[in-house]
Amino acid sequence: RFFDQAAAGFVSWRTVSYGVGPGWEIGIALLPEWRGRGIGWRAQAMLCDYLFEHSPAQRIQAGTHPENRAEQRALEKAGFRLEGVLRAVEFRAGQWRDGYLYSRVRDDPSPLTV
Repeated sequence: RFFDQAAAGFVSWRTVSYGVGPGWEIGIALLPEWRGRGIGWRAQAMLCDYLFEHSPAQRIQAGTHPENRAEQRALEKAGFRLEGVLRAVEFRAGQWRDGYLYSRVRDDPSPLTV
């Protein structure tokens, strides 16, 4: 039954465009007690597979901070590749911070079927 199961967190997505057609940017938030169990990368991989199957998007991207090694590893396991550093992309805690941009494109293999 659905009500007997606990939520581990949530994934989200929004549209982005770079002139090559529609694409998606995804995000994830896991509750602390669910982190480090392999749930995050699988949820992100499943969301990508779903978005590629149900939309014409060629590209899905995700961003994270340089110090967030756990999310970097999760994105890589989910089939994403690091594209580069976005310099001074976010103002937080009184300073400008860099970000990392990752992407997965339609032709990249899904880690769930490899």
